[in-house]
Amino acid sequence: MVEELAQADDAVAACVNAAVWALPEHDLVAALDAAHRLQQRLAAVTLTLVREIDGRGTARAHGASTTAVWLRERLRMTVPAARRLVDLATALDTGNPGIRHALADGTITQDQARVIADTATTVTASVGAEVAEKAVGVLVEWAGQFDPTLLRRIGSRILDHVAPDLADAAAAAALAAEDARATRDRNLTLSAQTDGRLRLTGTLDAETAGLLRAAIDPLSAPTGPDDGRSPGQRRHDALTDVCRLALRTGDLPEHGGDPAQIVVTTDYDTLTRQLGSGTLDIGVRLTPATVRRLACDATILPAVLSSAGQVLDVGRQRRLITGPLRRALVLRDGGCAFPGCDRPPRWCAAHHIHHWADGGPTNLDNAVLLCGHHHRHIHHSHWTVRLGDDGHPEFIPPAWLDPDQLPRRNHYHRRR
Repeated sequence: MVEELAQADDAVAACVNAAVWALPEHDLVAALDAAHRLQQRLAAVTLTLVREIDGRGTARAHGASTTAVWLRERLRMTVPAARRLVDLATALDTGNPGIRHALADGTITQDQARVIADTATTVTASVGAEVAEKAVGVLVEWAGQFDPTLLRRIGSRILDHVAPDLADAAAAAALAAEDARATRDRNLTLSAQTDGRLRLTGTLDAETAGLLRAAIDPLSAPTGPDDGRSPGQRRHDALTDVCRLALRTGDLPEHGGDPAQIVVTTDYDTLTRQLGSGTLDIGVRLTPATVRRLACDATILPAVLSSAGQVLDVGRQRRLITGPLRRALVLRDGGCAFPGCDRPPRWCAAHHIHHWADGGPTNLDNAVLLCGHHHRHIHHSHWTVRLGDDGHPEFIPPAWLDPDQLPRRNHYHRRR
């Protein structure tokens, strides 16, 4: 097998740098179909090898805790992807052989094979292997017309086609099996990158997916016609707002003996000179602008150090806009005070108009409510904010936007 795979590897390598631009359209499409079919047939070989390795206990012999962990190191896969590979290899080996044969023939894809195998498992558990074999035959045939998503949807009612007299009784079992798979496959991976960013990957069960969508969808809408953020950036910022809200509730469990919080460590002198970077308690460095923006948020505790590294103050109470002062601020602003924003108070942080790091006082005359998006915007743009003669905040646009720089106000939250 190793020699034959080496020959196949040589054949594929010869195609990598082929002059595909010279192919007529018919041959180009035919080559794509052939490459895709070969990919599925190789997937069948891979699954056969994974099943044998798993059955022999090779992973434990090599010191890994599971085959999935061993595959992660050997093939540089994520553990969830490796686990799905092992599960599918097991299903194709112990279940209906028709699925494995169809994959080996290149007539179905690996994703379709997973859908058919899941359906076969459910049907076997509910009505028996004989009906499951019939269902596999129907789904393999339909795989030539439907993608994995539609195939799974059709598979949920496969008994209507192969055993209509048993369909209603098995529907509840199928739903329960689908729920069990969702519970089993749920995962969330946080992968730290070298620059301090974090990559999120995972699969949510139906309930959690609904909760997440309910939480971030309202916050993911564009803030106005000039909102230049992409949909992905808006969802990112919405998740940031949800996390800020969760921290602000104070209901999260303690972590390491301390309340859930972010600690930014910086040097006091460099902070007041607007030059100092900062470091999160997880070791990630922050730009001076980010440190100054975080210093405004009442849910962020700054750890200010002297020149000798001694802690001078951690979250000075006179800096935090909390309690009666925040309630007064909410009564005055009603929500994000930036013109045109309708975000409610619970999604807002209190911003010091005259920065606390510059000696600004913590009082109602020096504070304004801003949502996460506009809080960042104020810190990273040429907009300025002040209180008008009536004590309500007004925002001065940059000259490039309005040469007259006429003050603007938010009218969404005005109570009078």
